[in-house]
Amino acid sequence: MNKIQQIARRPDVKAVLAGFEQTLPELTDLALQVQQIPGPTFSEQRRADFVQSQFARFGLQDVEQDDLHNVFGRFRGRGDGAPLVVSAHLDTVFAADTDLSVLRNGERISGPGIADNSLGVAGLLTLARTFQELKAKTLRDVWFVGNVGEEGLGDLRGMRAVVERFARRGQYMVLEGGLFGYVCHEALGVRRFRISVEAPGGHSWGAFGSPSATHILGELIAKMVQLEVPANPKTTYNIGVIEGGTTVNSIARNASMLLDLRSEDSDALAALVQEVEQIVQRQARPDDVRIRMETIGSRPAGQVGRQTPLVRWAVAALKEVGCKDFEFTVASTDANIPLSSGLPAVCIGLSRSGNTHRPDEYMEVAPIPAGLGQALLLALAASGLEE
Repeated sequence: MNKIQQIARRPDVKAVLAGFEQTLPELTDLALQVQQIPGPTFSEQRRADFVQSQFARFGLQDVEQDDLHNVFGRFRGRGDGAPLVVSAHLDTVFAADTDLSVLRNGERISGPGIADNSLGVAGLLTLARTFQELKAKTLRDVWFVGNVGEEGLGDLRGMRAVVERFARRGQYMVLEGGLFGYVCHEALGVRRFRISVEAPGGHSWGAFGSPSATHILGELIAKMVQLEVPANPKTTYNIGVIEGGTTVNSIARNASMLLDLRSEDSDALAALVQEVEQIVQRQARPDDVRIRMETIGSRPAGQVGRQTPLVRWAVAALKEVGCKDFEFTVASTDANIPLSSGLPAVCIGLSRSGNTHRPDEYMEVAPIPAGLGQALLLALAASGLEE
């Protein structure tokens, strides 16, 4: 019998696991309550305030926000060992004025940010409350953290500050609303750039022939989408935003694009970055045109082995809650930061989801109790639950 099985057979833990099924309506309502609080990247304070109030209500210790609006609450263990940090990101990809209406359709609930990461935050709160109710005796402190800046141009700034706070010590367990059935212990490397063009501009008729920033940017894009990238290791590129110009009858003075480059392999990512840089450098341009390429994000790669206890417990916990078909996966998550520092970290999910980052994003309701069960068993094992 492995450690996860031993924990799952304790009468108090067994009762809690069964209770997740019984309290499923309350759990989904909590996710909806979080989802109704706008949380765009760089504007997470309202969600942070909600999480802080819940941590305090549950009786966690040392509840506070830092300057970035990361929220911390401590469940105190018995020893002085490195802590377990359980986190969920507060931010979403949706603007503050987004219509947050939700739609229930059988076993699915859809709405902006419902899975990514409203459900993750609800799971974080549920785990914090459960630890308090269990009065678990653990060897290590457990810090529950709602962090900012996971999405988009947040560049994992919240988790960077979290890891620094704990002096690059401890184990990290990252919660996402989706991804149930997956264990992520490898961090996908990501580089992000803004490529901007400045030109003289002018009137579309009177200054015809003058360099146009949008035309030059279009030529760059046409060359970039012809890049050949390896399928193994998987390597990708995406031009996610294009901006520029002022009116239909003005030659554009300014234009820019946001470029996202990713790879499972650091060398392949570096090679792709170099190819993009060469395209920019080789682009023909008049003397009065300026092209600039600036880094706006860098998510470091990293990994821990599958025999790392935290990873083995994550797999064992999945099996214990009835998920026999699981997959190891590589992703870009908050786990990138501890993994790149050589710290044990995994990212797991609480349910299955789809249409991520779309207004009709959805989460499935039925897997949530199993997802919470996996998270609880993993957290109890990693925190050193005493017999």
